[in-house]
Amino acid sequence: MTNTASQPRLALAFRHVRFEDLGILEPLLTERGYRVEYVDLGVQPIDIQRVDDADLLIVLGGPIGVYDTAHYPFLHASKEAIAHRLRQGRAMLGICLGAQLIAEEMGAEVLPTGAVEIGYAPLELTAEGLDSPLRPLHDLPVLHWHGDAFTIPDGTRHLARTPGFPNQAFATDTVLALQFHLEADHRMIGNWLIGHAHELHHHGIDPRTIREHARIYGPRLEATARAAIGAWLDEIDDPARSGGAS
Repeated sequence: MTNTASQPRLALAFRHVRFEDLGILEPLLTERGYRVEYVDLGVQPIDIQRVDDADLLIVLGGPIGVYDTAHYPFLHASKEAIAHRLRQGRAMLGICLGAQLIAEEMGAEVLPTGAVEIGYAPLELTAEGLDSPLRPLHDLPVLHWHGDAFTIPDGTRHLARTPGFPNQAFATDTVLALQFHLEADHRMIGNWLIGHAHELHHHGIDPRTIREHARIYGPRLEATARAAIGAWLDEIDDPARSGGAS
């Protein structure tokens, strides 16, 4: 579904680190008639009017936790903007930290697990996930990069899991929250490996493995991720389909 209106819709992305951007989703959004803008959190303030103006708010990932407000006070404003958006029932996509922030604002717990899931590994969809736009991702290796985990908020649909992290995605009619990274561009995985070099070393993870898996799985994952997110955008764009799986 392509927007033909004279004024492009606005997709506003909250970004925590520069290399964890919209990746492969940015050209998809552009093709579908969105103008993409970023707010670099911790550097730029959040303008709540801009949040209101956005047709879609995307909250991206980052290497901090939802509980780190003492060290990263900007998280207070992020949480307030997310809560504001939830009260409005407006479209929102959360990825990794973004999904955790949404989960917390919906009353779920977000806690460190003491473990990490980093690298490409298959995703298992639940029955509700198989009846959602994520269905093409079933059993497909996706990029994981997390140690914290959320519980599934009340009143949402639990869509995906892995053996170590059973809560990988949830949705409402207007919100999609993903613990994993569908947006990551496999051609740019080197930025992730450099930016998270200390974390990889700390956990004994060989960056060469992730680099090779990005080469193997990345092209198919890109096509599948575009299809999945495109199907979700179709659902939030079409009021007649609200109430179905999203």
